[in-house]
Parts: sequence; structure tokens; C-alpha cells
Amino acid sequence: MIKAVLFDLDGTLLNRDATVASFIAEQYERLRPSLGHIPKVLYRERFIELDQRGYVWKDKVYRQLIQEFEIEQVTMESLLEDYLDHFRFYCVPFEGLETLLESLKAQGLKLGIISNGKHPFQMGNIDALGIAHHMDAILISESENLRKPDPEIFCRALGRLGVDAAESIFVGDHPVNDIDAAQAIGMFGVWKPSSTLDEAPLANAQIVKLDELNRIIETLNA
Repeated sequence: MIKAVLFDLDGTLLNRDATVASFIAEQYERLRPSLGHIPKVLYRERFIELDQRGYVWKDKVYRQLIQEFEIEQVTMESLLEDYLDHFRFYCVPFEGLETLLESLKAQGLKLGIISNGKHPFQMGNIDALGIAHHMDAILISESENLRKPDPEIFCRALGRLGVDAAESIFVGDHPVNDIDAAQAIGMFGVWKPSSTLDEAPLANAQIVKLDELNRIIETLNA
């Protein structure tokens, strides 16, 4: 019997690709006096390439951009501060997010998030999506001093929810950090791929849209 559903954040609940594209276009406009010598499309595309879907922290990304594009009128620290201050205003949820969470809560399921990242930044994004009130546990790697795929962060989340691994589902987009790690401790792993380039893990199930999760839970609890 499934009693809890836990989620990754970026690429699973937060449409990070759409969010980054929107944010970086607006950052360019805000800082046009300093960045205007770079074609806007080139700035956006190079940021996305260096960012590697969020797995490279932005100090390194901006330092590289400054070097490559010979940016002189704004510092890496200023660009990073702009990122930290404004990114949350551009957060885009995946379609059906609020409806899904309301449905899961109505079924009496406990909900949680396990996300790698910096605590204030990730919590700002969660708040921007308006989903914190649905969650019974939120674990961010920085504040937990643990990162996925360390099994301990999954076990810690289950402990806070008061459920066993066999009674829980984990939904994520990363084949190793999310799916392999969750399944290794006995959770039911649901892969929601965020890129066609990802090598498919041996997940228990796969979804394209969030609302498909209801069908999976119904089947497991039948």
C-alpha cells in the first residue's frame, strides 16, 4: 500500500528549462548596458550550455561567460547576485502540478521533496511554485549535509514521513541520483525524463506528464 510520494524538484516539478530560458533573457535585458555587446541568443545559449541543467553552480558559469565574452562592466559576483535575487520570479511549474498535489493529498498520501542544491535558493523556488504547503517534508542537500544519490537522505526523508521504503514512491528525472538511488533502498522509482539524451534507468515505471502518476498509484494500491 502506497502511503507517501516524494519528488525531486528541478526537472520534475519545476520546468527548469523553461524557467532558465525566461530568466536568462530577462537578465540580459536588465543588464543590457553591460551585456549588450553580446548577441542575446548567444548569451542565452552559452549560459544554458555551461549550466549543464543546473549541475554546475553559477559562479563557475558566470566566470566563464565573463572570460569568453570579455564582459568588463559587471562582475561575476554581481551576475550571481542577480541570479540568486531574481531566478525565483521566473519559476515555471510543469503542467498539472497543483492539480496532482491536491489529488494526492485528497487520497491521504504524505508528500515530500528531496532536492540537491542550496537551501535558501531551492526554498525560494518551492515557494515561488506555491507548493510548500502541500509538503510534509522538504529536504535540501545543503541543509541536510547530504546529497542524492546518498541513500541516507532518502532514509531520512522516509523517517520524517513515518513510512517504510516499500510504502513510498520517488519521482525524479535523474537516472542515477533519483531513480537508481531510490530503488536501491526499496522505494518504487518513477522516472520522468527531462531530456531525450538521458539514458533510461531500469525504473519501476515511467511518466511523461505528472497526472500519469495517479494511474500508477491506483494500480499499486489495487
